[in-house]
Amino acid sequence: MFASFGAVALYCIGMGGRMTQRITTLIAEDEPLASEALAGWVAQLPQLALVSVCGDGLSALAEIRRLQPGLIFMDINMPGMTGLQVLRTLAETQDGGEHRVIFTTAYDEHALAAFELHAADYLLKPFTQERFNEAVEHALRSVISSGPDSSTVEAAAAAAAEDNSPLSRILVRDQGKIFPLQVDAIEYLRSDIKYTAVASAGKQYLVRLPITSFEQRLDPQRFLKLQRSCIVNLDFVVSMTPDENSQLIVQMQDGSRFTANRDVSKKLREQSI
Repeated sequence: MFASFGAVALYCIGMGGRMTQRITTLIAEDEPLASEALAGWVAQLPQLALVSVCGDGLSALAEIRRLQPGLIFMDINMPGMTGLQVLRTLAETQDGGEHRVIFTTAYDEHALAAFELHAADYLLKPFTQERFNEAVEHALRSVISSGPDSSTVEAAAAAAAEDNSPLSRILVRDQGKIFPLQVDAIEYLRSDIKYTAVASAGKQYLVRLPITSFEQRLDPQRFLKLQRSCIVNLDFVVSMTPDENSQLIVQMQDGSRFTANRDVSKKLREQSI
């Protein structure tokens, strides 16, 4: 049995005739595929009941006021109003009821503002279903144990930093659309300070995340870090040839060439049969 969570809760009869409480849940996401994925994951959790899906900030604000959901998955960059503006408006008018908000976004610069508004968690795209489930558990647990004002920036940041679950797919944007990309289909990743170019099937997708966000969550048996700004999928490597400095030049199937640093080149030569 869950503690009271928001103004609205649904009940269902489980096995043995016991009545269990389900937390009413709202999704605010303007990308249809991302919204569909979130709705599918919510449906797999018996403690949640999806009551509304909104595609913009204004409709999200209206539905939150009308339905008083217990849990909200909120994208930050939406038309009409941003997710942060929706949450600030609810806080100022005090008509949103008691709820927990989990932000879902590809932009990490809003994390501090989100937690200052007492967000329960902050899912930085791309995230796995396992990380999604952790965020839900964290939101429910924090309400039961400490009430709606217990979230802190430090605790949430620590929880996010501990997420090292393997990636199976990521969500990428192309020509205004968002779609899932299987990690096994990624040929290589190249990065500068803030952005990472993800190459797959002749295309490159620019992701607003540093390459370090991917590094610890890629299969080390398949992906190899050649240098600070480049990771390659060994399944798409054609050959490795030493240059005049004994550093390996890695030739990819699409014709791209990358130079491994000295330490990586040495380790590769030592591992070769």
